[in-house]
Amino acid sequence: IIKEDREEKIMKIMKKISLFLMLVVTLFTFTGCGTKNVEGTLEELMTKVYADIPEESRPMMLGNIVVDSENIEYYLGTKDIDYKEALASESGVGSIAHSVVLVRLNDGADTEKVMEAIKDKVDPRKWICVGVEKEDIIVKNKGNLVILIMVEDQETRTKLETAFDNL
Repeated sequence: IIKEDREEKIMKIMKKISLFLMLVVTLFTFTGCGTKNVEGTLEELMTKVYADIPEESRPMMLGNIVVDSENIEYYLGTKDIDYKEALASESGVGSIAHSVVLVRLNDGADTEKVMEAIKDKVDPRKWICVGVEKEDIIVKNKGNLVILIMVEDQETRTKLETAFDNL
């Protein structure tokens, strides 16, 4: 009888431990590790995205441009985006295929739909005599922050993507 009581107590303890572990796993699953929104202004975040690109390797006359209802189609290919704010980083010289755009979406926006629309509709040949290949367009997100990278140079493109991933 004593042996059966001990085994029964061990089984109850094991069940409690199993339930606790399932609760922990469920908690991590529902909190979604990659869905946290990135904090900071778009200017600050753009600076971080370019942190590993030395000045001499950046396009000439690189500057940030606020994306608004007047120019959104030029930078993202569509105006049908539920966004709060956006910032583009492009060269002031029109013959350099280099565009990085950060878009902060409104709460509740359909991120996947926005990314798909950008990837499908953005013009990879919007510059004078230069462009990027469609397969080299990068569109990804971290929470409600979406980045579009259209950069001709593969090394720079990879550094920008990695910096975004590390935000």
